[in-house]
Amino acid sequence: MQIAHTVEVDLDHAAAIDAVTAALGEQGFGVLTTIDIKATLAAKLGEQVDDYTILGACNPRLAHAALSASPEVGLLLPCNVTVRRAGGRTVVQAVDPGALLGMAAGEQADLADTAADAGARLRAALDSLTSR
Repeated sequence: MQIAHTVEVDLDHAAAIDAVTAALGEQGFGVLTTIDIKATLAAKLGEQVDDYTILGACNPRLAHAALSASPEVGLLLPCNVTVRRAGGRTVVQAVDPGALLGMAAGEQADLADTAADAGARLRAALDSLTSR
């Protein structure tokens, strides 16, 4: 089971975060949280790792629909998108909400449609990064 959609972009880490945030916005998502894993691991553990940021993306309309169908879906929100450096490249990944839903809650029709919509929008946002 594939749980993420992955693209590589020809941008440095900071520029990639800006581009991802803009692309998500074009698909109706806002970024609610930004977690700088590199800074956190350096501060808490003294570990040095490559750039790695987790963006917590939320489309309010889709979140409301999912939560209305099943309040437990809040455990899967927001949709995580990662931007990281790997082997000298910048890799962007977005979670597949449908795959998470399948693992966590089974296939409810209301949730499946909402998850499919969210997944399509996340894929479109990432795919737009490679065509800029």
